[in-house]
Amino acid sequence: MTFKKFVFQLHKILGLSTGLVVFIVAITGCCWSFKEEIESTYDHYKKVEPQSTPILTPSQAKEIAKNIFPEHHIHGTLYKKADDAIEVIFYDPEPEFYQSVFLNPYSGEVIQVDDHLSGFFAFILKGHMRLWLPAGIGEQVVGVSILVFIVIIISGFIIWLPKKRKNLKQRLKFDWKKTTRWKRKNFDLHTVIGFYICSLALILAFTGSLMSYNWLMYGVYKSIGGKKEVAFTIPQNISGPLTDPNAQPMDKLLSKLMQESPNAEAYELHYPTYENESIYVEISNSKSLFYDADYRFFDQNTLEEIETPSVYGKYKDGKVADKIIRMNYDIHIGAIGGIAGKIIAFLVSLLTASLPVTGMLLWYGRTYKKKPESVKITSKRTV
Repeated sequence: MTFKKFVFQLHKILGLSTGLVVFIVAITGCCWSFKEEIESTYDHYKKVEPQSTPILTPSQAKEIAKNIFPEHHIHGTLYKKADDAIEVIFYDPEPEFYQSVFLNPYSGEVIQVDDHLSGFFAFILKGHMRLWLPAGIGEQVVGVSILVFIVIIISGFIIWLPKKRKNLKQRLKFDWKKTTRWKRKNFDLHTVIGFYICSLALILAFTGSLMSYNWLMYGVYKSIGGKKEVAFTIPQNISGPLTDPNAQPMDKLLSKLMQESPNAEAYELHYPTYENESIYVEISNSKSLFYDADYRFFDQNTLEEIETPSVYGKYKDGKVADKIIRMNYDIHIGAIGGIAGKIIAFLVSLLTASLPVTGMLLWYGRTYKKKPESVKITSKRTV
């Protein structure tokens, strides 16, 4: 068996074994591309009329929202612009609970409650991340399948390379005529589309794998010169456990942050889970982007800022390797390139979903070839 035949067999076997998973992940990723833009057409309840009165403090927002879900943990409170509702986010891992309470920042009125685990995009995300299976099983199936898909992309490119340069043009365009059979058209759809999107599909698959596997993220980060911890780390209070249970340090902190970063898009304050845990704040500096956010940590007693050993700190303090790793999610969804990047991610995902289909048809056509009908021979009697 020649090397190219071996690669072809590997490509075929891996493609058939993971085709359905790749199709689902690609289609759901395609649907996710414009989630923010689609949701913005029906989330007008998140907007309020700005007023000259003071807005709710984090402690007040927490108290009001807690009346809605008294048995659940408040993950954090999100403040945006003067005409945006305050979002109090509830999250529990087991059993999974993820809902938001939107409050009028001036009156404290409960505007709406959103369940992030239901609805169209929640369905799409569950399919993309775990094929609608239990998380422990589905996430592993998806993770392994996408690693295999990276091998499929590379092997597919090797197969695509023509032996002779004169045959290169055939592999770069659709040269169809009225007499071109569907098998040839399907072959061209698989090979030509596969060639043009292979590099971008490889990027989407690789960035997705980085999010699936911490060991891969760690290896890539260290290989490009990273020196910090890749895991997200919330440091402990410098001054020890919270001394005054009645103190409301987050109220003072919000005012401080708004003065220091007046042009920020949003401030998400996270309530400490433990008495000796610092206050974690995420400041969004760009709309629809995550990589350039500032992750800051403050002592509950003194509001002294605490440095983190993680890559997730102040964006301006990050080294090149830190910033590259932090860009991973924005690259994966195409947001790094704005609306143009999202369009590219949408098209690449859609075309990627076509490859398992055309590949399956290629395999079927070659495996179950139509057998020629037997020719019946009749003899004639001569007189």
